[in-house]
Amino acid sequence: MGGLVESQLAGAVECMVTGDAERARHIANQDYQINALEVEIDEDCTRILATRQPAASDLRLVMAVIKTITDLERIGDEAERIARMAKFMGGDVFRETTMSEFDHMGQLVRQMLGEVLDAFARTDVDQAVKVVKADEKVDLKYESLIRQLMTYMVEDPRCIPVILNIQWAARSLERIGDRSQNIAEYIIYLVQGKNVRHTSLESVLAGQPGDSNWP
Repeated sequence: MGGLVESQLAGAVECMVTGDAERARHIANQDYQINALEVEIDEDCTRILATRQPAASDLRLVMAVIKTITDLERIGDEAERIARMAKFMGGDVFRETTMSEFDHMGQLVRQMLGEVLDAFARTDVDQAVKVVKADEKVDLKYESLIRQLMTYMVEDPRCIPVILNIQWAARSLERIGDRSQNIAEYIIYLVQGKNVRHTSLESVLAGQPGDSNWP
């Protein structure tokens, strides 16, 4: 499921940058595969909870998987949205400098997603922490891109429809970064039993008490 999501995201970003509307249409129509996998994995997890009644680390693993597939499904939805924005642009390619910035933001987000999936497979807390911190770079890139697009709208109102599509696509990338950060936090919970949501990451990793509303 993670591999499908990665592929869909990479393809959607490329379609936005190159203006490949036909491929974007194909990518947007593939989201059903990710949805089907989420349902299948969720049913497997529910069956494990009902029949095996896991405890301690096994229970944390099942809960982490359930939460992770939810975020992966939503990342797939965001990738689908980016592909649809590329399709709506109908092959139009905006200014090269802007699309280069968008592509760079896409690379940052794809790196986050790839690293967090690798960290989940290896239960690597150190890499998960790096992913959590990497979201700051994505947020800064998003803010910079939005400021640039706002300037272009003021300069040439005729570009507003195309710019709005790019803004929506950039917003989806920013949300994918947030979802990847969520998965990284699940990994920390899985391995260390520490909930870093809504709590300073540094304080939790240092052993200070945080939320305890997870199993």
